[in-house]
Amino acid sequence: MVNVIYVGDLYCPAEGDWGNTKVDFTAVKKCSKQAGIRRRKCIEEDGKGVWKDEVSECVEQELSNVLESAEDFLFSSSHLLNESLASSWNATTPEGNSSFLAENYLLAVEKLIERSEIIGNPRRKNLEVDVCNTTKCNMTVFDAKVSLKEKGVVKTAGFQNLQNYLPYDNKSILNSIIVSTTAETKTNISITIDFTLLKPRPRNVMLHCVFWNTNIKNWSTDGCEWQGADEVGRCVCTHLSSFSILMSKEPIEVPGLTYLTYAALSVSVVSLIISLVIELIVWSEVVKTSTLYLRHTAHVNISLCLLIADLCFLASSQPKGISELWCRTSAVLKHFCYLAMFFWMFCLSATLLHQAVFLFHKVSKKNYLRFSLVIGYVCPLLIVFITFVTNDGGSEGKYFLKESCWLVYDGMFKGTIFTFIIPVGAIVFINVFSMLVVIMKLISHHSISEVHKKNDISPEKEKTAAKIVVRSVILLTPIFGVTWIFGFAILIIDLTEGTIALAVNYIFTALNGFQGFFILLTTCLGDRMTREALRKYLRKKAPASSVSESTTKSELTWKK
Repeated sequence: MVNVIYVGDLYCPAEGDWGNTKVDFTAVKKCSKQAGIRRRKCIEEDGKGVWKDEVSECVEQELSNVLESAEDFLFSSSHLLNESLASSWNATTPEGNSSFLAENYLLAVEKLIERSEIIGNPRRKNLEVDVCNTTKCNMTVFDAKVSLKEKGVVKTAGFQNLQNYLPYDNKSILNSIIVSTTAETKTNISITIDFTLLKPRPRNVMLHCVFWNTNIKNWSTDGCEWQGADEVGRCVCTHLSSFSILMSKEPIEVPGLTYLTYAALSVSVVSLIISLVIELIVWSEVVKTSTLYLRHTAHVNISLCLLIADLCFLASSQPKGISELWCRTSAVLKHFCYLAMFFWMFCLSATLLHQAVFLFHKVSKKNYLRFSLVIGYVCPLLIVFITFVTNDGGSEGKYFLKESCWLVYDGMFKGTIFTFIIPVGAIVFINVFSMLVVIMKLISHHSISEVHKKNDISPEKEKTAAKIVVRSVILLTPIFGVTWIFGFAILIIDLTEGTIALAVNYIFTALNGFQGFFILLTTCLGDRMTREALRKYLRKKAPASSVSESTTKSELTWKK
């Protein structure tokens, strides 16, 4: 604005070499024999113009030249990091070390920033500098936030694209910009850096906070610690240097988990085949009532769905060696069969809950079959179909992942995996509730509640009640899918969290891998009527001469 004073305007009268200046204007003068400018503002006070103190930005000419040179160097340094010059950075140097140029650049700019009296916070396209001279410093360069407590001047620089030119091992990638921090003192330091990752961290992938070690001419983790999956971009270090985040290319592998999975699923497949064969053999003997018909129908469908899903899992266990078409087909079949298994589990738990609560109300076979077929197969079919169609027709990366031939997980409540997790979670919750009701009804049937009312609790009664609870839990847990609760824990706990994550993965794999074997034990061998019907069948098929010799041993064995 032009400082024009009209009649009646308030102004500050001339003082020294400062001329008349209108209120709310700032007078500016060049420094005498120095570089820079002087400023003095005129304000209104008590109805008249009053001068404020002079603000001088004068510096010696030699120092101004140095600062100008530093500013020019920073501008040039930023320009050198343009993506258009990438081929020059990647060219091999005469010394045969491709990182020689990038390292020298980094060290030179660090030294310049450390030794220069930088005014303001220079912001260039590829290079930003933030200066702090307070006790507690909070600085930001390219969205990376740096915090530390330090007496004296602290300077932080952020470099874009430079991470592409410094070396790292083939199993990792640099996943953040490079941030360099310098200070007047270099001991007893704790610096916290919150990086913004260049690429999202996939689940179960380890990050490492690193600094450029000039002694080994490579990245090092000494004195730096990543703060974990909950604070994914945060690093805490005990020294100052140039920092970045190194991300592994592959997720963490749980030792021996693959072999445990193969062994468990193989046993499960064999067990399920045996279960279905036994059901076929004893069917006419064990489904003489509506209640037994409902139960064994659910058992057969649960076993069949789990068998197909386990076979698909084994067939797609090496995704790199199979076509994308089979990988997609396998993902669809597993999605449908596992869902169908859980919906049939829901049908079974609903049946048992109905029998426990409404003792005298019977459901006809016809109505049960209609209800079960709709719930057991139509519901999962609709879920799979809608999920498939709404994700680009089941395209790779949207509906399924080629690396696993399974559904996509993109974070909490993101990805097609939640079209499986949400219905399964709801069914498991209902099944647990049903199991508790059934157990309470069984205990009540044995008159434990009456014993408690009379305050006459004998050890025998308590033992009987405990046996009922334990037996019910053992028999109902596999067929109700309760062990899949550990699957939800796997989604919550990242493998980078260490021992507890490994333990949860082993438990989930063991319990659910052997689910078919547990179903064989609980629904076939653990059911008295099924055992008796199978024994009767074996007697008919056994040679007549051997029946009399083995009758006693056979009876004793089955009764156990």
